[in-house]
Amino acid sequence: MKVAIFGAGAIGGLLGFKLAKAGVDVTLVARGPQLAALQQNGLTLIRDGERDTVAVRAVGSAAEAGIQDYVFVTLKAHSLPGAAPSIAQMMGPDSALVTGINGVPYWYFYGLEGEHANRRVESVDPGGKLWDIIPPSQAIGSVVYPASEVVEPGVIEHTYGDRFSLGEPDGSRSPRIEALSKAMIAAGLKAPIRPRIRDEIWVKLWGNLCFNPISALTGATLDIITTRPDLRQTCRGMMGEAQIVAEKLGVRFGIDLEKRIDGAAEVGVHKTSMLQDLERGRPMEIDALLGAVVELGHVTGTPMPSCELVLALVRERARQSGCYEDPQPAA
Repeated sequence: MKVAIFGAGAIGGLLGFKLAKAGVDVTLVARGPQLAALQQNGLTLIRDGERDTVAVRAVGSAAEAGIQDYVFVTLKAHSLPGAAPSIAQMMGPDSALVTGINGVPYWYFYGLEGEHANRRVESVDPGGKLWDIIPPSQAIGSVVYPASEVVEPGVIEHTYGDRFSLGEPDGSRSPRIEALSKAMIAAGLKAPIRPRIRDEIWVKLWGNLCFNPISALTGATLDIITTRPDLRQTCRGMMGEAQIVAEKLGVRFGIDLEKRIDGAAEVGVHKTSMLQDLERGRPMEIDALLGAVVELGHVTGTPMPSCELVLALVRERARQSGCYEDPQPAA
């Protein structure tokens, strides 16, 4: 089994380490200091103060990596369309793209029946170019739960979590997803195969669509957002609107809204990824986490006043900081 990790940062590095340690043929596609460190020193993982290092194949381009059986993409969602031509260089006819990316995936409507079958989600795939370059038939969905951080080039600190839920867009237990799940489990990870992967995507997204933009707008950490009455009420409003949209699209929520907020509150004093990106002047995942949800609201004819208001504000906040570029309309 040949596996490439495209975007060998915190999550990609953790995944690559685990698979390589288990003997899987892993290639990490990286650049800059990360690439140099991986090539010279290997990949180091720190967990509970213990360090371990594994030798890995690290390359600077997808073309150099060659055709793979599985390509894991752990980029931020807004980076995927631009990276697609490079990623396609690792994709043969039988290759699978595993999208370990937050938010609504580009393949969301692939494998579904009904009036929205094969609809392109413009917020995450403007003009449907990504869909055309990497056909959704090659995609496997993944919901990523671990938390890790690149503490220095080539060194990943794993904080918590080891679950990467997997799911085919059509809900099947295909030979390719069975083989991938077994390999990840053998590497010490949890890799359950979900017949309804969109349900799990939405449960994670349910919190991200409100906690992230609210934190970027206010500078507040999760403990404040989830416990201050006015901010918690704003989360309720956004999540309630999103739940209506998701349920219209056939999603089933296995947890209620208040418990989802309480679960985030237990994380405590934590800056969301969107707030961290804003503070560091990096592009923000606004469209995958909230823009796409509002787009699906329009698709389903669902009023979303709270989500639309927060979306407008956080987009402008990001524009003012140079952290957001409006999607280009399809040509």
